[in-house]
Amino acid sequence: MIITVTLNAALDLTYRVPALLPHASHRVLEVVERPGGKGLNVARVLAALGHPVTVTGFAGGPAGDEVRRRLAAGSYDGRLTDALVPIAGHTRRTVGVVDAGNGGATQLNEPGPTVTPAEWNALLGVYRELLTGGSADAVALCGSLPPGVPVGAYAELIREARAAGVYVLLDAEGPPLRRGLAARPDLIKPNADELAGLTGFAEPVRAARDARRRGARAVAASLGAEGMLVMAEEEIGWRAAPPVLLTGNPTGAGDSAVAGLLSGVAEGLPWPERLTRAVALSAATVLAPAAGEYDRAAYADLLPRIEVVPATS
Repeated sequence: MIITVTLNAALDLTYRVPALLPHASHRVLEVVERPGGKGLNVARVLAALGHPVTVTGFAGGPAGDEVRRRLAAGSYDGRLTDALVPIAGHTRRTVGVVDAGNGGATQLNEPGPTVTPAEWNALLGVYRELLTGGSADAVALCGSLPPGVPVGAYAELIREARAAGVYVLLDAEGPPLRRGLAARPDLIKPNADELAGLTGFAEPVRAARDARRRGARAVAASLGAEGMLVMAEEEIGWRAAPPVLLTGNPTGAGDSAVAGLLSGVAEGLPWPERLTRAVALSAATVLAPAAGEYDRAAYADLLPRIEVVPATS
């Protein structure tokens, strides 16, 4: 079983319009609602790949109720389990507007509810029970922190996972990433800008090596159209990219990459195979019509066409 933690869950709304123009009214062609937040996107892809996954984090208010209802309705034959902690505040909404003409997307993200100390402690209790239940293969800590959650929250969650002997991946940015890094996660998954901001180095290989020296046991960096770089144990690195340039909605592509990496961990795959799966899933997500989904036909087509090469600076 894989655990995903989404401290700032959301109800994702995706609007598709003929063309997105500033200062204009738009007729919406299609509306799609999904449980959102990085960890919930990861969980949905993992469940679709056949992996049992339990989601935890916070949910409150009408949007939180809708997130839980939709998780239950799309549980993938029971593979996706809800362990979200109820809170008094209201779960945020995120709105993505997709331009049907050029495939571009504009994202609007609410900040999230204020979490009380008692609610944070309740989350810690649920998290510890999941870790010590004996069935956890890995845990993913994903996304932003809502107001009220301590900036060192991910560091604390990483230490709990390591104490339980559970593989832990961190996908965050800014101070939560910096603080979490000191707790020595098994893997971090920044994008190129986040990695450069963390280390001060623009060149990805150099930056990934520096992130490992700062505490990450391995680094998987999303490089946009250039695919992904992995710098693993003993400074061994690989790169992989989609075989063709893709256009579409990139929202959730990084989350699908995380799902690919974690599914490879759960299956005991070597790093090149984990990387291949991550890149193919990420690309197939760009081609999907809604955030947090992937195009299964595109994934099947892309997977055997991904080439993994050694990473050099």
